[in-house]
Amino acid sequence: MVNTNIEKLFDEWNEALQTGDPKKVASLYESNAIFIPTISNQVRHNHEEIEEYFIQFLAKGPSGKIDESNIRIFGDIAINSGTYTFTFLDGTSVPARFTFLYQWNKQRWLIIEHHSSTMPE
Repeated sequence: MVNTNIEKLFDEWNEALQTGDPKKVASLYESNAIFIPTISNQVRHNHEEIEEYFIQFLAKGPSGKIDESNIRIFGDIAINSGTYTFTFLDGTSVPARFTFLYQWNKQRWLIIEHHSSTMPE
């Protein structure tokens, strides 16, 4: 059941993308989360920097779909890593690898680290 809750965190994140609101997406990250994004060379260290990235990314109209998910839970830390594909409004798509690191803050799971990179092949 806990794995199911972790799986749903991606759905919540993807639904936040669909709103087009970078603040809504950033609210799913801990205030000092680290985000290593797919289409930027800059590592993001806080909500302001994460929002800045998503302004540009959300303008492309992304929709994500997990292709492979591997969930591991260690107390109040959960890791979901694998592959996903983003499809954009212009019809293009990008396959990528991901790692979401979540921490339970006694109220909800928040992203404390997120790494995403395009597939090398």
